[in-house]
Amino acid sequence: MRVRAVLPLIVLLLVACLCPTASRSTQAPPTSGPTAVPNTQTPPTSGPTAVPTTQAPPTNSPTAIPNTQAPPTSGPTTIPTTQAPTATQAPMVLKGQAGDVLSVAWSPDGKQLASGSQDNTVILWDVASGKPLATLKGHTSYVTSVAWSPDGTRLASGSADNTIIVWDVASGKPHAKLAGHKDLVLSVAWSPDGKRLASSSGDSTIIIWDAVSGKLLAQLLDHTGPVNSVAWSPDGKQLASGSYDQSIIVWNVASWKPQATLTGHTDSVASVAWSPDGKQLASGSADQTIIVWDVASGKPQTTLTGHTHWVESVAWSPDGKELASGSYDKTIILWDVASWKPLATLTGHTDFVHSVAWSPDGKRLASGSADRTVIIWDVASVK
Repeated sequence: MRVRAVLPLIVLLLVACLCPTASRSTQAPPTSGPTAVPNTQTPPTSGPTAVPTTQAPPTNSPTAIPNTQAPPTSGPTTIPTTQAPTATQAPMVLKGQAGDVLSVAWSPDGKQLASGSQDNTVILWDVASGKPLATLKGHTSYVTSVAWSPDGTRLASGSADNTIIVWDVASGKPHAKLAGHKDLVLSVAWSPDGKRLASSSGDSTIIIWDAVSGKLLAQLLDHTGPVNSVAWSPDGKQLASGSYDQSIIVWNVASWKPQATLTGHTDSVASVAWSPDGKQLASGSADQTIIVWDVASGKPQTTLTGHTHWVESVAWSPDGKELASGSYDKTIILWDVASWKPLATLTGHTDFVHSVAWSPDGKRLASGSADRTVIIWDVASVK
C-alpha cells in the first residue's frame, strides 16, 4: 500500500499497522500452502506391512490442494455467514518459532501451550507470561502435529521425518520414538485413557500404538489418500479420520473396522473434531466449508460457509456451545452451535491459520499460523 502525502491518512495507516486485531491482509495468499511438506527422506525399507494405495500422495502437503470443484449446491442445510463481529481487544502474541506454526495444543491444566513448527522444533510456552519454557529438538523435518497426554506428563509430536516422538514434559527429553509410517506424519492423537496413540500419515494409513511400550497395535488401511487428521471420540470407543480422498471414516475401536464412511465434501478433509458429548463430528475441508455430522445416523446436519479459503482446523469448545474454525483466509470464525451463526471473526494473523485449540476452561483460544506466531485470544472479549 502506498502512503499518500496526507497527514490524517498517514496516522490512520500507522494505527492500523500497529494494531494486530485490526489487520487483514489484502494480498492474495501464496499459491502453495505452508503445510506443503516435501518428504525428502527415503522411506524405510522395513516397518509395518506395506500399504496399498490407489492414489499417489501429492508432492506437497495433502491439505494444500487447489480447490477446482465448486461447493455443492444441494444437500444438507447450508448456513451462509452474515458479517460477524470482529475481535477488537489485543490478544497475546507469542513469537519464537522460526517457521510456520503448524499445530498448537493446550496442556490439560491450561498452564502450558505446545506449538509445532516448520523449524523442526516444539516450543512449550508458559501461558501466564507468554514466555517459552523449553524448546524440544529431535525431529529432522517439520513438526506437523502436537498432542498432550491426558495426564499432562507426555507430549506427542508428529513430523515430516515420518516419525512420532513421545516427550517427557518434565525433563524435555524424548521418552520414545515411534517409526512405522512410510511418509510424513500428519496428525497425532491420544486416546482418552492415555493408553494408546493414533497417528495418520501421507502414506494413506493410520497406526494405533501402545503408548506405554511403543508397540504397533493396529494399522488401518481403508483410506485411498493421505490421512490429514485423526480424533478419538470422548468415550474412546470410536476414532474419526479425515482424508485427502474427501471422506471421513468413523472406526469401531473394538474391532478396528470402519463403522461409517461420511461423504459430502468436494475436496480434501483437513481436520476432524468430536463434540464433547460425542454425538456430533465437525469436519473442515479444502472446499472452504465445515460440515457438522450426526454420528448416530452418519448424516450431515448442516454445512457452514463463511471462509474464503481452505478450512484447515476445527475445534469444539469444552462446553460444546461453540465451534472454532481456522482457515487459509487468515481468519478464525467462532460459530454459535445453537444457531450455527458466526459469533465473531478473529483477525490478527497475517498469513494462513493452520491450527486452533481451546483452553481447557473454554475462556481462551490459541491459533498457530504461517506468520510464525501463536495468538492466544480472550474469547469472552471478542464476542
